[in-house]
Amino acid sequence: MAAPGGSGVSPERGTTPAGMRVLVTGIGTFWGGRAAQIIEQDPSVEIVVGLDTRAPTVPLERTEVVRADSSYSILSRLVRATEVDTILHTHLLVDSTTIGSRALHETNVIGTMNLLAAAGAPGSSVRKVVLKSSTLIYGSSPKDPYFFGEEAGRSGPARTRVERSLLEVEGYLSDFADDHPDVVVSRLRFSNVLGPDLDTPLSKALRLPVVPEIFALCFAARHDAPGIFNVAGDGTVTWSDVCRIVGRRRVPISPVGTGVAAGALRRLGIVDLPLEVLSLLRYGRGVDNRRFQEAGYRYRYTSAGTVEDFARSLRLRSTVGERQPSYRYDPGVEDFFRRSPAVVSRPSRPRPPTAG
Repeated sequence: MAAPGGSGVSPERGTTPAGMRVLVTGIGTFWGGRAAQIIEQDPSVEIVVGLDTRAPTVPLERTEVVRADSSYSILSRLVRATEVDTILHTHLLVDSTTIGSRALHETNVIGTMNLLAAAGAPGSSVRKVVLKSSTLIYGSSPKDPYFFGEEAGRSGPARTRVERSLLEVEGYLSDFADDHPDVVVSRLRFSNVLGPDLDTPLSKALRLPVVPEIFALCFAARHDAPGIFNVAGDGTVTWSDVCRIVGRRRVPISPVGTGVAAGALRRLGIVDLPLEVLSLLRYGRGVDNRRFQEAGYRYRYTSAGTVEDFARSLRLRSTVGERQPSYRYDPGVEDFFRRSPAVVSRPSRPRPPTAG
């Protein structure tokens, strides 16, 4: 159980190239929205374009938002028109409780295929593709090693639709990297994450009274780090330790009866734990995170530190409640804040010149 954090930058690898043009897919997700927020603060980044089927959930100052269908069929036209050189693909879905099988395949597999077709088209401006994948690709079983290295394979076939879609997507990325050696392709496999603004099956379970990191993406965008990288905090944390740190009581469930118990919780509307999460709770999963650190990245939190930070956010929320109104994207309002002469510009965040 771990979560990414930290924003370490390796000085020997240089800084963001001047005039960088970035496309962020999944701009309406937690990952895409926060990544765009960080990237658009860099004055050397010329253009930031966000693409999704839905509006952003966070305010963005200069990211141009484009709506698309779930298969991202507009990608080829968009890449040609904007001449982006870097794509952050954060749009992959890893929570099977939120979407049906057909929509999951269209979003993950077809959407990625359209992205790679746009990036690999003749004369394409794309020189870097960063994929936000998941350690779900390794699975969880009693035959697994204590830690998965990036080159390790699964000990058994994929059992869930999410895992199968991730394997298919990464296969396409591998073929694309082989066919386009001039493009830097980074695959970041994120471990299970916790955070006050994240809704995952695990975080939902930990908010119950009784229970059964963004910077990594930006680092890969700003630095050439081709290859596969596990993204997880140092150390491992068992589910019992997670519950203890968060202050939640556990209901002991036999491994044989886990699926039955999870089905009962789902039918009662308490929490939905998909098969891939149940396997993780049964057998655990450790990943070797040294390769990404060797590339220059530094984690802000250890695995235990991430859980402790999540526990603090739960205590704060129970004390003060939800004080902040939810952000609602409106194109007209966003255009006012970006372009109206009534809005006072802030010199602390200079706007790069517009390409023309």
